[in-house]
Amino acid sequence: MQERTTVIPSMRYHDADAAIQWLERALGFTQHAVYRHPDKGHVVHAELVHRRSRGGVGMVMLGSTHNESEMATHYRRPAEVGGVTSSAYLIVDDCDPVYAAAQSTSAEILMTLRTMDYGGKAFAVRDPEGHIWSVGEYDPFALLTA
Repeated sequence: MQERTTVIPSMRYHDADAAIQWLERALGFTQHAVYRHPDKGHVVHAELVHRRSRGGVGMVMLGSTHNESEMATHYRRPAEVGGVTSSAYLIVDDCDPVYAAAQSTSAEILMTLRTMDYGGKAFAVRDPEGHIWSVGEYDPFALLTA
């Protein structure tokens, strides 16, 4: 059985459809599931998957800020609080093409692509709604299996 992560980031977006499209174009996610409000049509819950060619799969869950779930009132977008209090780290096989894809979108580059002292290349971007995504080739899981 393939090991899976036990922590999945969950985020809220004002325009969840645009966020899904951006995450696909800029960072290489694919849609696993998208559930919409039956009457209003907005994204209530979505699951996006990221697969590495060298093995490994990650996921992010997201939804619209205006969904009516019990938990919705506890989430705030970065713009509402003046920044972020957490971010996501995405492990990729090769940062170069992901960096190029992120640059071709509306992403704000916070840290340009560089080689890190601890191994591999990395960069950081802010998505169109203010969430910060660190992207890197460093894989801390490799240390668990060594």
